[in-house]
Amino acid sequence: MTAIGISKPAGLAALAAAAVLALAACSQTPSGQAEPSQSASVAATQSTLTAAPSPSASPNTSATVGAVVAGFPQQLLPLMTGATVVSSSFDKASAPATAALVGTVTAPTASVLDFYTKALEGQGFKAVPGDKVGGVASKDFVRGDNETVNLSVVEAAGVSTFTIGANVAAESAK
Repeated sequence: MTAIGISKPAGLAALAAAAVLALAACSQTPSGQAEPSQSASVAATQSTLTAAPSPSASPNTSATVGAVVAGFPQQLLPLMTGATVVSSSFDKASAPATAALVGTVTAPTASVLDFYTKALEGQGFKAVPGDKVGGVASKDFVRGDNETVNLSVVEAAGVSTFTIGANVAAESAK
């Protein structure tokens, strides 16, 4: 159903976007009352009723929940002994190839970092200095000029949840 040539979902999305813009651009006056800024009024007036396209994954990406996806480069990113796969994804067709794995294991953060550091260094990756991003254990690895791997680990109640992602040459993703 349309109203004035605009489908209702698109019109509602545009209206919601304009309202968010207007509210976000409000500033407090000394009396504490919100006052719209001039840029918010102009942005709301000039906004179009066309919603931006939603992002989508590459058509070559395979992903699954609760298992290692078919074709996943298990030699490059082995599953730690005793770990359970939460999700995995793989896209060998992209340049660089991308692979990601989320898992849990009843082991301390240090053990997870140690396992993957040894596995990756054994494949020629070098650890980049730094072991944390904020309060999260995070380690980056590089090989050559354009291959990277990131490992992040969060531990709670004796269970470590880890995310490991790699961007590597397609021939490395075996």
